Amino acid sequence: MRLISICPSNTELLHYLGLTSKLVGVDDFSDWPKEVTDLPKLGPDLNINMEKLEALEPDLVLASLSVPGMERNIQELKKRSIPHVVLNPQSLEDITQDLLKIGEHTNSISKANEVISAMSGIIHTYRQCATTCKNKPSLYWEWWPKPIFTPGKVNWLTEISDLAGAENIFSSKKVASYQTEWAEVVEKNPDVICMIWVGVKESKMNPKHVMKRENAESVLAVRNSQIHVLEERLYCRPSPRLILGLQKLASILHPSNYPAYTGEDPLLK
Repeated sequence: MRLISICPSNTELLHYLGLTSKLVGVDDFSDWPKEVTDLPKLGPDLNINMEKLEALEPDLVLASLSVPGMERNIQELKKRSIPHVVLNPQSLEDITQDLLKIGEHTNSISKANEVISAMSGIIHTYRQCATTCKNKPSLYWEWWPKPIFTPGKVNWLTEISDLAGAENIFSSKKVASYQTEWAEVVEKNPDVICMIWVGVKESKMNPKHVMKRENAESVLAVRNSQIHVLEERLYCRPSPRLILGLQKLASILHPSNYPAYTGEDPLLK
């Protein structure tokens, strides 16, 4: 079976299902697992080269609607009658359903159920750990600085926050991604700030970007040096790798309540 993924999270989903060897092409931003770096690149996920994609004669293309603008790819896939599935997960449960959906299309249902079972076990454990946390810090996720975008209620990072014993300060906003102003963040006064700028390497993100903003010195996270630069690939891509991100965040916020973070992916053991 010849598979193509035109979104990094979809590429990751295939790897958890043991299907990386079936890939014949990926978008420019797919960088994990390392094996995909040698595959033909089809352009950025918002501007896929459909002629090049079609020439690879895929049996199935994994498309996505996780970022505004991706619908153009889907329109073109339909126009060319290229077999495809469209994923648009907003929650951890959605991700498990996507594993099943891909499993059905690739004869990998057994593996999908195996991964889902492992995910569910870890989520259950971390939910139990969260109940033992006496103090749950308020947390501000920043995934784009100008204009500021942050996850709202309809987003996996609100779930990740809860499971890690924290609360997303914008969890009341009933959207997946919320555009706000720094003044609103200051008003909410988070205990912790997590920088996860989409598509930006950690080396390019510096807490000073936040610290120099107007009235930043009044924010508890700034005053207490609780600004964390985290790997956006562990938090911004809706794939099972979010579990690894959860484990890292929980160990940072509540090291005595959660298992130690080893950096080893528990779903790939």
